[in-house]
Amino acid sequence: MNKPDYKNWIPKWMINAGIIGIALSLILLVIFALVLHGTAKIVVCAILALAFVFMCVYLAWSVFAYNTFSYDGKRKLSKSIIDGIANYVDLPDGATALDIGCGSGALAIAVAKRNPNANIIGCDRWGKEYASFSMKLCADNAKAEGIENAVFQKGDATALPFEEEQFDAVVSNYVYHNIPSRDRQVILLETLRTLKKGGTFAIHDIFSKQKYGDMDSFLKKLRDMGYEKVELIDTTDGLFMEKDESKIMFLNESKLLVGKK
Repeated sequence: MNKPDYKNWIPKWMINAGIIGIALSLILLVIFALVLHGTAKIVVCAILALAFVFMCVYLAWSVFAYNTFSYDGKRKLSKSIIDGIANYVDLPDGATALDIGCGSGALAIAVAKRNPNANIIGCDRWGKEYASFSMKLCADNAKAEGIENAVFQKGDATALPFEEEQFDAVVSNYVYHNIPSRDRQVILLETLRTLKKGGTFAIHDIFSKQKYGDMDSFLKKLRDMGYEKVELIDTTDGLFMEKDESKIMFLNESKLLVGKK
């Protein structure tokens, strides 16, 4: 049986860009140091030296982040987050769940493993900006994991191709902050539209005020709509990751929106 390939949340092109940036800035630094003279030489070389240092820092961060998120690495932060979200989903036999923005299928498969007698649907638009992720990759990963209760289909998070109150649970991980939108709370409501009465949800994202606005008022709105339980949990203080990791990865606003309808 083939090993599943969940890819890496840090694409390799970022590492390659760092290498190219270091080489280019160093080459230009040497050339201009030999060609220019006087004040122009000092200014240009200083700028290129700063560019070289910046690209070195960028490359170091990219390599560190890639190794931290890698499913094959020592830390496996991606797996820690995925498994952590899945642990919030307990489904009865015959229930159905939806994973929005499933990417490589990791979260849908984790939920399917935890709930072997439930049915999981993973949907994603698999756009060109995420060319390494695909529906076939998800299906291949499910097969490699021996999972038969998860299927995958195309779907846009801003206009989901599902009926109202169709699912017993909805989940998502680090998706909505990537969607260009003036109001991401509207996307959250579109997600929750598909949740059955009595169903549960677990949505993990970077819930910063800049990206989502006032989440306290949104939680109140959900409670006023009749949701039995709504909670926004910080995942950066030992739940899914440590504080220092979240700061280094720029994930310090990561939170898990959980609750029951």
